[in-house]
Amino acid sequence: MSLPKMLQLIVAVLLLQPLTAQERTNGQNQDEELGKVRWYRDYDTAINLSKKEGKPVLILFQEVPGCATCRNYGHNVLSHPLMTEAIENEFIPLAIFNNKGGKDRQILKKYNEPTWNNPVVRIVNDKGENIVRRVASDYSAKGLYNAMLKAMEVYGNPVPEYVKILGKELTTTTSDHNLQEKHYKMYCFWTGEKELGSQEGVLATQAGFMNRAEVVRVIYDADEISEEELSGFARANKMEPVAKSQFQWSPRDEDYFIQHSKFKHIPLTEVQKTKINSALGLKQNPQKYLSPKQLEWLKKPRTKESVFDKDFFESWNKLVALK
Repeated sequence: MSLPKMLQLIVAVLLLQPLTAQERTNGQNQDEELGKVRWYRDYDTAINLSKKEGKPVLILFQEVPGCATCRNYGHNVLSHPLMTEAIENEFIPLAIFNNKGGKDRQILKKYNEPTWNNPVVRIVNDKGENIVRRVASDYSAKGLYNAMLKAMEVYGNPVPEYVKILGKELTTTTSDHNLQEKHYKMYCFWTGEKELGSQEGVLATQAGFMNRAEVVRVIYDADEISEEELSGFARANKMEPVAKSQFQWSPRDEDYFIQHSKFKHIPLTEVQKTKINSALGLKQNPQKYLSPKQLEWLKKPRTKESVFDKDFFESWNKLVALK
């Protein structure tokens, strides 16, 4: 047998080998039911890592390959970049297949989980004990996020800003949100975005014109900040609320401070853009709003292009795929 053929055979054999206890799945090349998370597949390994790192274990009981509900859970819940970052960095992620035998079946029995079932998540401590209520029959990203927040609270682990931003992003996609829109006129919309974006509850700002005046459109969560509070802050900073009238968005003027910084080379969510642009303008620390991978890309940019204002998911996946 020639050397090239022998090497091909060795590679093929290695690819067929199961994961060892310390290995994780490949988030960019795995069954869609697992989303983009790099999962451990050995229960004892996950428990030992929990003891070592002081993090809860997030166990996904999943049918792989699975039904439409299982596939949708992988796509809609486990593939958001910030959700993936939170699961991988704030927890020990462990996937247990509920339609397999061997060690998977043993863990199913340990937790009395049914086989061939829709996705279930348990978050446990380093003794394998539940620390929050089992997440079942709720296949929403917000349902999993709420359980993760509670688990971090129980463990006494601080909630990073990027995880809080994930919660704000999810707020904009759920039916129980209380989002409102308001427009403010000021002498300079770069200053307006900087000031208004700093307020808790403000999720997005847009620079534009109304009747030739510079205006900022604000999207805010009325459960966090009331219209009276927001307008009071605006007036105190020489901005006046105005009625909506043919708002003309000016994308070249939006997020002025990001456009003139190295943050423009990083994919950012809408809330991240708002908070980072404001922090830069106010000369505060904007790095706290970034996830670990975004911080890595900030220090070692993977592109010279401006991607912060492009589609977040598409830009993220492109950077991850770069070698």
